[in-house]
Amino acid sequence: MQEYGRSEFSMPEEQRQTTMAVDELQAIIQRCQILEEADFKGEDFNLFQVAGQKCLEDGYAAQLLEVIQNEKNKVIIKNMGWNLISPLVRCIFIYKKEDDKREHCLKILEKLAQLCNPKELFLGLLEQIEQTSGEQVCRTVLLLLQPLQTVLLKLQNKKAYSVGLSLAMIMNQLTPLPVPYTKQQIQEDKLGLCQCCNAVVDFTKPFVNEVVKNMEKSSEYYDVELKEELLKFCMKSLKYPLLTAQLEELEGIDEHPFRHFAAGIIDILWDIKELIPLVFLHRKSKNPEWENQEFADIEQKNTADSLACLSYLMVVQHFGIDCFPMVFSPSYLLQCNMTNIEVLLKRTEESILSKGLDLFESCLLRMEDNSLLHQYLEFRDFINVPQDLVKVMTLCPIEHLRKKSLNILQLYINKFDTEGKHTLFRCLLKTSNHAGVEGYVIKNIKDQIHLSLTACDNTWFIGHHLISLLDLVFLLPEGAETDLLQHSDKIMASLNLLRYLVIKDCESDNQTGVWTMIPRIEQNFLKPLHVGLNMSKAHYEAEIKNKKENKKEVQSPNTVCSVTVSGEKMPAMTTEMQLQVLHSALFTFDLIESVLARVEELIEVKIKAVMDENS
Repeated sequence: MQEYGRSEFSMPEEQRQTTMAVDELQAIIQRCQILEEADFKGEDFNLFQVAGQKCLEDGYAAQLLEVIQNEKNKVIIKNMGWNLISPLVRCIFIYKKEDDKREHCLKILEKLAQLCNPKELFLGLLEQIEQTSGEQVCRTVLLLLQPLQTVLLKLQNKKAYSVGLSLAMIMNQLTPLPVPYTKQQIQEDKLGLCQCCNAVVDFTKPFVNEVVKNMEKSSEYYDVELKEELLKFCMKSLKYPLLTAQLEELEGIDEHPFRHFAAGIIDILWDIKELIPLVFLHRKSKNPEWENQEFADIEQKNTADSLACLSYLMVVQHFGIDCFPMVFSPSYLLQCNMTNIEVLLKRTEESILSKGLDLFESCLLRMEDNSLLHQYLEFRDFINVPQDLVKVMTLCPIEHLRKKSLNILQLYINKFDTEGKHTLFRCLLKTSNHAGVEGYVIKNIKDQIHLSLTACDNTWFIGHHLISLLDLVFLLPEGAETDLLQHSDKIMASLNLLRYLVIKDCESDNQTGVWTMIPRIEQNFLKPLHVGLNMSKAHYEAEIKNKKENKKEVQSPNTVCSVTVSGEKMPAMTTEMQLQVLHSALFTFDLIESVLARVEELIEVKIKAVMDENS
């Protein structure tokens, strides 16, 4: 014994510790080999885990692999092997790809998936995925997907539940990660999200095949639960990452990873026979009945986001176009998508808002002008969507989206029949609360009146129908005290329309009915406008005078002042800049006054001519 002790003492420290680690593992293995499976104790599990972990950390994965591959140890590994998952994953990430030790660790992981108790290993793998975070999430998921799939395929009980739990856990871990958006970000795939998403689709394939096979056997009985879990995964994937992802084809990228992922999700939905019901019947997965209304609202919103993204993928990007029924009319297709369009247009993120605009535009471009019946405006969405479009036009900080939304609004107007246009104009004049939008609508009204007078028989833009619109046009919301500068776009458009009507429609014909309205227009619009102009000009001229006097008193001509508009502080302005703004306002008032004078002159001349004829 003394000789053995001296020999051990003379070994290098590192070699002695390694030998001890392997010896400890062999000792616990030999102890357990003589025990029945039912006789394994908690202490045995702990000793095996500690010894195995030490072997891995000390770089003796090869020896551990030999132990696991030994047929005599099969029962031990079946019961205890799952405890090695956590240290095994840590070591795999520490070693470089070319390191033999890493290769040994990967083989150990593969063997554990084959030999361990499926239930225990399943929980161990999920726990490892749940505990990872940040930059390690995708690496961990990619590493464990294959063993997790192997284990799930071996499960006999609660397979559907276990598949659903796995997919939910994976998606919950991926969701906090930022979605690469630019071409460079997608190519770099810094966190591995693009690769990971497509790997998860591959992970689901055997379970999708199982559902398909069962459905083919019996149209009435098959694993509904497994199908529902796959459907939930697809719905989650549509919301994240696809709702946020850039899905346009990018030059220089042969296989766009998110387009590939989207195609995979569409394929799953088609295979499990849920694609068409989702798109056209808005069929939803069986979600739990939430007692808390807040949770129920969140679930409803998530479902709406997913369905909107699905419609975008099919209608705009043409994923699954081969499955798309070609029997539906363009108007029905628009009707099916208006809820989805509304969902997307209410979002402020550029990537999502742009999808809403693209979806709306794509649906409209399929239709002929004047083909959309006015009855569609009885549906709530057909009124809500243009109102959302107006908000994008007026509030969105992204210029190209504002311009696109304006073009789409015109496209939407063009698709309605004349009664539909009339109803839509009334709605927009009442709800837009934006002078620029109101001015744009008034210009459209003028175009429709011109068509009615020159080209077609259209009763909705002449006579009593038109008068109901003109009452909304020739109106100052606060009479003479209306902020004329803020409402200048609408006022100028209204004056130009009135000038057109007076010139184009003779009083004797009065096709439009405007001459019947002249007294009302003068009372409600022209006279208050005169008073308002005088008040506004006097106010701004006084402001200019005060600024000039203050400027003389202050030494520096570039003294910075702060200006508040509608309760919001604007960027600091020098006195010179403020004077420029005030003079610009006066110029606007002069322009309005000039057009007003011309309109009143035309009315007076026309009335006088009729009076001369009658006399």
